[in-house]
Amino acid sequence: MSPIDRIRGYAEELTALRRDLHAHPELGFEEVRTSGIVAEHLVRFGIEVHRGIGKTGVVGVLRGRPGSRRIGLRADMDALPIEEETNLPYRSTVPGKMHACGHDGHTTMLIGAARYLAETRDFDGTAVFVFQPAEEGLGGARAMIADGLFEKFPVDEIYAVHNAPHGPQGRFFLKPGPAMAAADFFDIRITGRGAHAAQPNQGIDPIVVATALAQAMQSIVSRNADPLKAAVVSITQIHAGAAYNVIPESAHLAGTVRTFDAELRKLVAARIREVAAGIAAAFGATIDVEIRDVFSVLENSAAPSAAALEIAREVFGTENVEPEAKPRMGSEDFADMVAAVPGAYAWIGAAPGPGLHNAKFNFDDAIIPLGAAYLARIIERRCAA
Repeated sequence: MSPIDRIRGYAEELTALRRDLHAHPELGFEEVRTSGIVAEHLVRFGIEVHRGIGKTGVVGVLRGRPGSRRIGLRADMDALPIEEETNLPYRSTVPGKMHACGHDGHTTMLIGAARYLAETRDFDGTAVFVFQPAEEGLGGARAMIADGLFEKFPVDEIYAVHNAPHGPQGRFFLKPGPAMAAADFFDIRITGRGAHAAQPNQGIDPIVVATALAQAMQSIVSRNADPLKAAVVSITQIHAGAAYNVIPESAHLAGTVRTFDAELRKLVAARIREVAAGIAAAFGATIDVEIRDVFSVLENSAAPSAAALEIAREVFGTENVEPEAKPRMGSEDFADMVAAVPGAYAWIGAAPGPGLHNAKFNFDDAIIPLGAAYLARIIERRCAA
């Protein structure tokens, strides 16, 4: 029996698990309930379990027939600080928290693959199941790696998947080489001088400074970056003031920079600082800029990418495999894992609906068996390599 046929036999159980995780979302490094459920399932399958890797991370180790190959599979577990806006019967029960990126589905896929592999043991070597916390910008992959993930559980290769709510359902996407952008997060704090709103001449208005800076920063990509290289500068937060008749003392801008090129990444960071310094001098304000490296460029390795595509053709059908998908400006901290170990990251198309990080997002449960079968087949094929 093929993995997909066997896993479809317990698809209802997997769907129920996914919906339970969805109803009880936990933010990064807070995944206590989620990691507990993961551990309980792995133990029930007879898999060796290690907890507390990277704070709330879980690692399962399953040995098949004798063999030296060790292959890793990774899923993310954390939710987002979003108030869910669906009327689903299994909607989030936690105010202000929601699985709006599908990590509940990814975790369920990997649990499904682990169950199948534990029941069949039709592989040589060792499967390592990595359930990672805090993917959403909090550095969960780096925390697990710093905690000795690959020293304690060495693997020859590592693989992961993500749902793609733009569809089409059941289509497999993979981009060999640079597949997802690096991301820097920035915080810009502007200090002016507070005053009565009726007497702006007595103050230095940080809101005016902030809006001028926000406009000026948009020229960095259009006028400083090589037009043949991709870059995005997005200001996603502006905070200032609390009254109608008060010019506040300070303002705060925050956002993200996305790039694929290391030199362009440095250029954008340098220009943000230079533009901020110029605006500060022009208005007589003080501007402090903090830029943090949050995600590296995700580079899919050549051999694992080729293997993943071959396996995907078997599971999804050749007609449903996109072997040279477009790179994405979104970021993913699995990048740090494939920087340490060869690996491949792919996307599985879901029924089209609201996008990722949207309050109306709903994971497509129909793709759980597909994702689980793909991950399981990786172990069966790559452990025999």
